[in-house]
Amino acid sequence: MENMLQTEIWQGKTLADLLTLDFLAGIAGSVLAAIGILLLGWFISTWLQKRVRALGRAHAHLDDMLFDFLSSIVRYVVLGFTALFVLNTFGVQTTSIIAVIGAAGLAVGLALQGTLSNIAAGVMLILFRPIRTGDFVDVGGTMGTVVTVNLNFTELADISNVQVIIPNSQVWGNVITNYSTNDTRRAEWTFGVGYGVHLADAERIIIDTIMRDPRSKAVPEPFIQVNNLGASSVDFLVRVWVDASEYFAYQADMKRAVKEALDAGGIDIPFPTRTIVSVDADASD
Repeated sequence: MENMLQTEIWQGKTLADLLTLDFLAGIAGSVLAAIGILLLGWFISTWLQKRVRALGRAHAHLDDMLFDFLSSIVRYVVLGFTALFVLNTFGVQTTSIIAVIGAAGLAVGLALQGTLSNIAAGVMLILFRPIRTGDFVDVGGTMGTVVTVNLNFTELADISNVQVIIPNSQVWGNVITNYSTNDTRRAEWTFGVGYGVHLADAERIIIDTIMRDPRSKAVPEPFIQVNNLGASSVDFLVRVWVDASEYFAYQADMKRAVKEALDAGGIDIPFPTRTIVSVDADASD
């Protein structure tokens, strides 16, 4: 029993040394200090995260997505330093731990190259902000409204309000079409009329119908010209500017309105026809 008490256990101390009241009191003090540091670090990190996030919400010209990202970085940095302070209270040499973490991080990085590429792309998306929360975008053929961009993936809500998750590396490395960047868009239609129609009348009906809609913008000036002589129709190309938020509904509404106006004005809207000629076999002989 005496030999067991004299056995070195930790940092040159024997079991007998560890069982002394002074040592146990020191350990208890270190544990209490560690708990206090943890609670303080947790409180500070949470408070700073909320403050940074609130800063982005308080000013309309600041991007919420960027400040959400920065608030998360601030929180994790504070928690990292908190962990180092806790280890120091127990006499642990944090310099060696940092070296071990660095070596382990290199190994993990090699094993998780795909994940790290998503994180790197997420940082680029958040810093350069080609897309923002609420934007309507097309990413590599996938259209939807941006719900969130975090360090790993971008979340869209497509036209049917279905959740779409795209890895950030595929977003950053793809062609991004952002329909929400500009306040206005140019709507475009092609309307065909019959060859026997008086073109000036058809042109007047088309442009008057579209410009009567309050969503149509007179500046820039609307455009209408004959741009194609088809097999069965004369085609008008029409371009009018509209607010980007109203583009899709406006474009669909004007197709119907112009069709009804042309019908009411007696303007023929042709459709392809085919004439079948029967040849008498006896006559051909």
